[in-house]
Amino acid sequence: MNIMARIQGIILKPAEEWQKIKAESTTVTDLYKSYLIILAAIPAVAQFLGSMLIGASVPMRGMVRASFSRALGLAVVSYIFSLVMVYVLALIIKALAPNFSSQADLVGALKLAAYSMTPYFVAGILYIIPFLGWLVILAGLYGLYVLYLGFKGGLMGTPPDKVMGYFILTLVVEIVLGAVVNLIVRGIFSAGVLYRGF
Repeated sequence: MNIMARIQGIILKPAEEWQKIKAESTTVTDLYKSYLIILAAIPAVAQFLGSMLIGASVPMRGMVRASFSRALGLAVVSYIFSLVMVYVLALIIKALAPNFSSQADLVGALKLAAYSMTPYFVAGILYIIPFLGWLVILAGLYGLYVLYLGFKGGLMGTPPDKVMGYFILTLVVEIVLGAVVNLIVRGIFSAGVLYRGF
């Protein structure tokens, strides 16, 4: 797989790219090795650089930078949780499939979960400048549209009349899952701990 062509296709022509993805034969391991472990590193590395070099605005303290160890810890934990979250989302998509007369196919579910995260992962480069994080959120919203097109494109073999319901339930699950992961990561590296250093 040409990773740059895949990224461009998913972002610029998602409906067409989903048809190519649907026809591809792959495995969970291959999806992680050839795509996910590379793309998920973008926001993690950007957060590391941004929190260490630029810092975050802390009330009554101004801009505060993280120590090297704290910035690295946050980046590593965020990276691992991103990879785990995509897999958990795929498991949930697969588990929901029978409720929507769809194929309970883990690889198809992982394709949906992984490739729909592409806009978020790519935009994650903006975390280098922490106050641009809201643009990453916008990219994540576009990723939800990409996810919808994946369901509509038949990755799970969902009947057309059940696509919207399947998508909406997956959307709710993804939002809740993302919020839980964010709370866990932020709980581990709360602002006070993150910027205190050793």
